[in-house]
Amino acid sequence: MAALPGFTHAVKVGPTVYISGEVALDSTGRLVGPGDLRAQTRQALANLALVLKIAGAAPADVTKLTIYVVDASPRDYDTIREVGAEFFPARNPPAGVVVGVQSLPMEGLLIAVDATAVVRAMFRPLDERQRP
Repeated sequence: MAALPGFTHAVKVGPTVYISGEVALDSTGRLVGPGDLRAQTRQALANLALVLKIAGAAPADVTKLTIYVVDASPRDYDTIREVGAEFFPARNPPAGVVVGVQSLPMEGLLIAVDATAVVRAMFRPLDERQRP
């Protein structure tokens, strides 16, 4: 995955995954959907889903989203909600906020997505030899 210089995709502390600034860059570092918030939202969320998968989590494990949108307007919220519905469960979606910003760290970026996820614990059953 491509990343913005100086940013770490994610940090996992115990079962919690903190994901920073997923943006609309493809695997080669090229901007996806110049000028198209829908395309950039889809790419940023696809990148988020990949980072979650690497961390052993899924979009359903996301508890909090912060979405930064350059020059946000009310119509942008509908676009983000529509695309987000492709990634997050309709029932019990994550808490979140959309924040309008003047700019992002790379020219042409329209959206960045931060997330916090809690990985569900998975336990393997004890082998009979391990039982007390």
